[in-house]
Amino acid sequence: MLGYFDTLSNWGRWGDDDELGTLNHITDDVRLAAARAVRHGRSVSCAWEVAVPEDMERSTTTCPCAADMPGAENMPVPAFHADRRWGFSSERLGITFHGNTLTHVDSPCHIFWDGKMYNGRSHSLVDAAKGSAWASVTAAANGIITRGVLLDIASVRDVPWLEPGQGVFPDDLEEAERRQGVRVRSGDAVLLRTGYGRARHETGAVNGFTQAGWHASCLPWLHEREVALIGADSPQDVQPSGYGDVLMPVHAVSLVAMGLWMLDNCDLEACATTAAELGQWDFHLAVAPVRFAGTSGSPVNPIATF
Repeated sequence: MLGYFDTLSNWGRWGDDDELGTLNHITDDVRLAAARAVRHGRSVSCAWEVAVPEDMERSTTTCPCAADMPGAENMPVPAFHADRRWGFSSERLGITFHGNTLTHVDSPCHIFWDGKMYNGRSHSLVDAAKGSAWASVTAAANGIITRGVLLDIASVRDVPWLEPGQGVFPDDLEEAERRQGVRVRSGDAVLLRTGYGRARHETGAVNGFTQAGWHASCLPWLHEREVALIGADSPQDVQPSGYGDVLMPVHAVSLVAMGLWMLDNCDLEACATTAAELGQWDFHLAVAPVRFAGTSGSPVNPIATF
């Protein structure tokens, strides 16, 4: 597995100044093909709702009448001084989106290996005050628009969900392709259903650091297929990973060596139900990260349109 940092490396593949990594596989033709995947016009979210107050600190201000707002007399808009009908509410939000619960995208600067980020840049480019000057989420400011493919591994194994610690291997991916009549191709986003979303819906349980997910042996398969983005209904890596020297090998090799962007903690239950009902396992996928300057990711609401 440690050899993957060399054999699967995309450093320099798209130039020494490249920050997009595998998103380079999403060409104009790939986006056009993704649009053609829309055959029914049905859209579903692939994200969890952000719970209050469990997942998010929230402060809400309400002002039923603008004229009663403190300082309204100093507002440059005259209507604030006298309008007795117009009111408003606003929020101040605080979230930590990395982790095991919120649906979010990881950009390549999220993980270091031997002090390096994707394309050989030093970890020192990440500043505590300003964030990352390299391969941050704003590299994907134009959105990640491509064909998505859902591989339903829980259904392949005929179980409601994979148990924590069970890994997904290349043979599982190819069996899912065969059963679903779909093939992953260059520029695709591959979403992996372990069934953890169902377990979370039905039991309310959120696993700790033991979880089902991608086994590191899938990485050469993803590299060969030129996958642009991977997602899962868990935080990606099976844990325990089986590799004692690497905390999260799928995260490390994907983000650092391959520049492979990741969608963590998707809720894929509605997507899987819709795909099974329509008999269609590919779809138009739209992921629009918030343009947070210098951040290593963003909360997102991926939308699959069939």
